Amino acid sequence: MSQPPLRFRPHHFLCALGFEGKGYSPEFTANMAMIVMDRLRAPGGEAVEIMVQDSADDICAPCPSRRGEGCESAQRIAQLDAAHSRAMGIAPGDRLNWGAALDRMRALPDDALERICAPCQWLQYGMCAAALKRLKNGA
Repeated sequence: MSQPPLRFRPHHFLCALGFEGKGYSPEFTANMAMIVMDRLRAPGGEAVEIMVQDSADDICAPCPSRRGEGCESAQRIAQLDAAHSRAMGIAPGDRLNWGAALDRMRALPDDALERICAPCQWLQYGMCAAALKRLKNGA
């Protein structure tokens, strides 16, 4: 039996790509690992369907910053989502599989993260940049 589609905010595509086992809390990290490692990076993960949305999603579920369907950093998150939506050509309500999302991330310009991820506190650690480089190099 197939699983329901994952629900992602636009900026969570690159978060999933760059995930290296770190997060905001143990619960958040465990949830992210389940989504990324057990579904997206597992054999057949490219077929996993994802529905884009503009409110709290499957990754946000245990986040300590979550406030109902929003976030205590709502303005920063909205800025990230808008930039990622434009860069990847996605919008709330869209459905695509992880393979198609990888293709869209692979097509991002080399300097995309500096622009679209500028407000993200994780950018400075280079995880997403390294993951995007590996993706573009075919790894």
